[in-house]
Amino acid sequence: MSHPLSRILARAAPLWALIAFAVAAASSTSPVPPGDTMLAEYFKAETARLSERCLSEVKTLEDWQTRRAEYRRQAAEMLGLWPEPARTELRPVITGALETNSVVVENLHFQSMPGLYVTANFYRPKEWSQKLPTILYVCGHGPVISNKVSYGNKVSYQHHGLWFARHGYACLVMDTVQLGEILGLHHGTYREGMWWWNARGYSPAAVEAWNSIRALDYLCSRPEVDPNRLGVTGRSGGGSYSWTLAATDERVKAIAPVAGLTDLHNHVVDGVVEGHCDCMFFVNTYRWDYPQLACLSAPRPLLLVNTDADSIFPLDGVLRAHDHLKRIYQLHRASTNLGLVIAPGPHKDTQDLQIPVFRWFNRHLKGEDPVIETAAVKWFAPQQLKVFKELPAEAVNTNIQSLFVPMVAVPPPPAARAEWETLRDQWLAKLAQQCFAGWPADPGPLNLKQLYVENRGPLTCEAHEFQSQPHVQLRLYVLKTTGIVRARQIIATVPGEKTAGAVSSAGASFTDPRAREVLEAFGLTEWPASLGDTVLVSLETRGVGASRWSGDDKKQRHIRRRFMLLGQTLESMRVWDIRRGLQALRQLPGLADLPLRLEAAGTMGVNAAYACLFEPACAGLTLTEIPASHQVGPDYLNVLKVLDIPQAIALAASRQPVRLVLGSPVPEAWRYPAELARNLRWPKEQFQVTER
Repeated sequence: MSHPLSRILARAAPLWALIAFAVAAASSTSPVPPGDTMLAEYFKAETARLSERCLSEVKTLEDWQTRRAEYRRQAAEMLGLWPEPARTELRPVITGALETNSVVVENLHFQSMPGLYVTANFYRPKEWSQKLPTILYVCGHGPVISNKVSYGNKVSYQHHGLWFARHGYACLVMDTVQLGEILGLHHGTYREGMWWWNARGYSPAAVEAWNSIRALDYLCSRPEVDPNRLGVTGRSGGGSYSWTLAATDERVKAIAPVAGLTDLHNHVVDGVVEGHCDCMFFVNTYRWDYPQLACLSAPRPLLLVNTDADSIFPLDGVLRAHDHLKRIYQLHRASTNLGLVIAPGPHKDTQDLQIPVFRWFNRHLKGEDPVIETAAVKWFAPQQLKVFKELPAEAVNTNIQSLFVPMVAVPPPPAARAEWETLRDQWLAKLAQQCFAGWPADPGPLNLKQLYVENRGPLTCEAHEFQSQPHVQLRLYVLKTTGIVRARQIIATVPGEKTAGAVSSAGASFTDPRAREVLEAFGLTEWPASLGDTVLVSLETRGVGASRWSGDDKKQRHIRRRFMLLGQTLESMRVWDIRRGLQALRQLPGLADLPLRLEAAGTMGVNAAYACLFEPACAGLTLTEIPASHQVGPDYLNVLKVLDIPQAIALAASRQPVRLVLGSPVPEAWRYPAELARNLRWPKEQFQVTER
């Protein structure tokens, strides 16, 4: 049952919907491109599918208990923590201390892994006689930078540490990677074009989760800390890290995330993703909606805190998450361990949010509930809380995205056919499970239909439409000799986003819009004089040609990020589109059994190669100027945890002849398929590399 306030909000027009993809498209003064409408409908349907699936298999407490361990393992995997990194020496160093009448603050750092420094302030009462309940405070995005010196976002949130220390707690307030004293990066896909983060299976949420886990390790080593009374809280980004820590570490006994979680509908359909950097999101391999992560806190005491006008954690999504939590807590007969506080106001750290959190920890870590009479206030200048005088030269914080999730160690090309077949089958299974799980289990019928047929002298063009999956209608064009009875072969091309050139269409008898459409689909500037007994086919993928969507570079980035949140990528779904296009062309009259050669270039060439791994073999595959690594090529989730492009080309070449057309010099990476071809004594034409 949905929350009553959620139902009210659902009938309203929320402020944040003004930035939604569909609304933004519809509000344009120019006609909405068909691709924009299609994309908005697709995102809405895919989001609804994942939302409906969220914990739908959990009907009883036994269901939950049976699945919970696997849910936790999946959460850890999507955070880059399965298998767990080695818990190396923390090497803690206290670099300074502050003392007031009632509080001692230590400035310190530790290494969550070698060279990955975490800077923090440890707050405790000046006088203590027994082990203290302890709070890990994880910070949101509150930069404190002056004259190019970062003091860490721990400075912004010092008032929380001070309040806890003044009221009988120990508290560690720790910096994040993005805004610590050593400035790392949270914005890889958000603004830096680092789509390879998806291919590596990396998100900065993983580093924040790991740093939090190691912070608990550090706290448990302190004589002041009671390891059986640990709590976690934080606001905004810190709220998000509170959720991930609670989901992955049972040592946390009480949790109070503030404005750190909403659901996929808010992010994808309402466009809230555009207000968040990458640290808010795990790599969604298992296609979760975010309440599933939240429910891993159950049945521990959990207080969900938000404001009613938070534009980046909208209230309707928060309440939908609470509905899921409420059901799981009810199954545990632990409803009193779940709290919900909605305060008035925007996305801001206010007393209305702070006081309920303080009371929650008093109840659940101290067993008391006194009236809160003291406000949380800041006492110290940023310089007083700084840890480093000089930043360590060996720190890896600024490059942790390249180190945290290791790339797969690819074995050398097998020397025996049986060994190769075993490796091939393992790779294909892992690709399906870890990289292409976003492909539809039931794509529905192709619904292939002809849009038009037109003749121009010796040539006939056909335009067809097919359904790649529900809400994704794509074009397939056929160009052939007029009146041909039996063709000899099909050459199919997959155009990229930038392949259309300056179309002249000189002498075309087609109406101008259709002439331009057909020529651009084939990447031509004028009509061929003759095709003989060859049939040309152009397979368009989503976002290309007739289904292209509008918008500047920023909008295109956030379209790609929406796919990412749904456990897909744009390029992985284009691989699917190529598969469906190949299936569709085989349904066209006269084309079912003709030899088919597939040609593509660049990123789309890699997509075509992967599509051919899952479809009946072609007569040949010609790929021009394709990248040699997913570090620069198309991003599929986790693919660099399985293999890289040269190994994918080897897989493709084991099924059909592959010819790479590359510039000079030929990259060293292509030695892998070449060596495999020699080892297995493939015919020369099975794998060839030629220079342009």
